[in-house]
Amino acid sequence: MYFYRMAEPISFLQIKNIIKSYSGTVFSGIKEVSLEIKQGVITAIIGRSGSGKSTLLNLIYGLVAADKGEIIFEGERVWGPDVKLIPGHDQMKMVTQQSDHLNLYAKVWDNVASLLPNTNLDYKSTKTTEVLQQLRLLDLKERRVTDLSGGERQRVSIARALVSNPKVLLLDEPFNQVDASFRDNLQQDIRRIVAETGLTVIMVSHDPQEVLSLADELVVLKDGEIVETGHPQQLYQNPQKLYTATLLANGTVFTGIKAASLGIVTDAKTVMVYAEDIYADKNSIENLCIIEAVLFKGFYEELILNNGLVTFKAINLQPKIFQVGDQVSVSVKKFLTFDESFT
Repeated sequence: MYFYRMAEPISFLQIKNIIKSYSGTVFSGIKEVSLEIKQGVITAIIGRSGSGKSTLLNLIYGLVAADKGEIIFEGERVWGPDVKLIPGHDQMKMVTQQSDHLNLYAKVWDNVASLLPNTNLDYKSTKTTEVLQQLRLLDLKERRVTDLSGGERQRVSIARALVSNPKVLLLDEPFNQVDASFRDNLQQDIRRIVAETGLTVIMVSHDPQEVLSLADELVVLKDGEIVETGHPQQLYQNPQKLYTATLLANGTVFTGIKAASLGIVTDAKTVMVYAEDIYADKNSIENLCIIEAVLFKGFYEELILNNGLVTFKAINLQPKIFQVGDQVSVSVKKFLTFDESFT
């Protein structure tokens, strides 16, 4: 009798025990990170400045060599510049917040089309048109890049990256130079392209609103190590680490007697309350606080409150009902607990 062992499916992209450190008195780099990136989803790497986000992205692309460990893409190792003459994997493209790779005095069309060979001119024209349409650039195809806004230039950078049909698009803080409305539209376009083409996106960001609305998976980095991973909604609502909560949410961290002063009863070392989970009321006399500031945020206000022991934030969805100096009652609808100190 013969037994046949079926081959295990090849993972799309694996980071295996990667270590990369840079010289200095304070650690900088990546400490033995292992991670699996899923195909066809948007994965966001988040963390404070210096957490190793961009280093990890550069390791994945092959721009820097790891001290230890390996990156495996579709069953084959991604080599760094210590082995590969021209750094960067052929099936991946990276876009940063810089646009210095663009030919500023060439047209949008030429900036994108120049990435394709002249061996098939019909395909070159068709593909360039397709990518410009995907990124809402077709009407600007005759414009010079130097005449475009920062957001439009970023669209050109992404179009150049996509025109050669990469399997992975790497984005390093791609929306820093883009205004809010333009950024929202560009994020929608990226999500649509991922849904239509199966493109895999790995991005680095420090903006919580950006990753919560755009990413399918979050990877949280702290001091070069992964502290937790998961879906954005999961990590926002039920973070396992205080660090993650402070990255993703607008809120206040309390300890001990300060939490108790707001009616929070817990044995946990640290409590975090999101600003949207604090309710202010003029018609009660429990947990009285003074409004120190009312910050206009458009359709809502952010209230800065003080109860004599601690200052904290609350969100008010009914603007103009509170003024600085008002005495209000505060109730906490939900709070998160952690057995760790805030650092």
